Amino acid sequence: MPGSRRQFLAASAVATSGLAAVHAAGDDTLRVGLIGCGDRGTGAATQALLADRNVKLVAMGDAFDDRLRSSLTTLRNRKDLAGKIDVAADACFVGFDAYREVIRRSDVVLLCTPPHFRPIHFRAAVEAGKHVFAEKPVAVDAPGVRHVLQTVELAKQKRLSVVSGLCLRYDFGFRETVKRIHGGAIGDISTLFANDYRGGRWRKPRTDGQTDMQYHMRNWYNFTWLSGDFNVEQHVHFLDVCAWLMKDEYPVRAVGMGGRVVLNSADYGNIYDHFSVVYEYRGGARLVSNCRQNPGCKNDMSTHAVGSRGRAMLSERTNGLSLHPADGKDWFYDGPANQMYQTEHDELFASIRAGRPINNGEYMTRSTLLAIMGRMAAYTGQQITWEQALASREDLSPARYAWDQAVADPPVAVPGLTRFL
Repeated sequence: MPGSRRQFLAASAVATSGLAAVHAAGDDTLRVGLIGCGDRGTGAATQALLADRNVKLVAMGDAFDDRLRSSLTTLRNRKDLAGKIDVAADACFVGFDAYREVIRRSDVVLLCTPPHFRPIHFRAAVEAGKHVFAEKPVAVDAPGVRHVLQTVELAKQKRLSVVSGLCLRYDFGFRETVKRIHGGAIGDISTLFANDYRGGRWRKPRTDGQTDMQYHMRNWYNFTWLSGDFNVEQHVHFLDVCAWLMKDEYPVRAVGMGGRVVLNSADYGNIYDHFSVVYEYRGGARLVSNCRQNPGCKNDMSTHAVGSRGRAMLSERTNGLSLHPADGKDWFYDGPANQMYQTEHDELFASIRAGRPINNGEYMTRSTLLAIMGRMAAYTGQQITWEQALASREDLSPARYAWDQAVADPPVAVPGLTRFL
């Protein structure tokens, strides 16, 4: 078993030599490795294998053997992936070290584990010269964010492609709408609203014989150290849309609140079921962010922008992409639709074949920090600046990664009492 993340981060030097091999002209087989074999990982593997004519899945890794076996069975049963699953028995790796061998055997690595592990896996893949698809978010705390930012620069030096799981940036309708807003369709943006109102969430009750670490890993979404909390793990999508609309300018400060009212039993770990955060930009614009997970309530996942000459709405629902200029005709996107999850991988593999790397690293990391900053503001009840959030010393990692490691259930944050570190 490996040691702690603190040891990994301290020991991992930023390598600067060597370039990844460029696969050109569609002649060579691109070997894909999957790290994290849950539903999202299985979906990402499917999309990667459909993205290129000459690509094979050659290695898989997960903390749990049953998750890996279930994923492999699902992939092997898909007729559209026939001939593309080449995962031998000795290419299936289980445990906290599984990522090492998967990376060694692959050209392209899919990082789909709980977010806590993303900084470690991302660094290992880039240092090994491998192209990366990284699911969102890419960290759960500021030390992880800082580490990922370093790795992003290393990927640039090595000319590696890094594509983010912030999939709305790969949706054709969102792209066209944002392009028009950037072109001045609603004037200068003064206010943004990011909504993520959805129903309840899954949980995995503790079973007899489970160690602390096994229970936390099985129930990962419900613990801040593994998921980052709902505001980070899922709401990051529409927070990132706001960052995109602001041309990747990020706020200077935030104040927020939150708590857990409905999803508050022990099986729901220590994360909140609602957040409300107001972010302020240097020029005075505001981003009002609201999210909640309560069953039986009206759902809404969208971003709204108010500008000096109109307003806009961006949502995945029907007629959810629209512009409403104050002095003109309303516009609704009616162009071609695409499967954004597939497009992410189509563009990733095309970039590798062409030798023109894509690097989504800057925005995927800073939008992750945007979400973490909101969580910090809500957990502490304090105003948090961008600089404070980035420099925070709060490290959510356990003492070490081992199944027998004791991991006490962390307390639920109490605004006004929980300290900012």
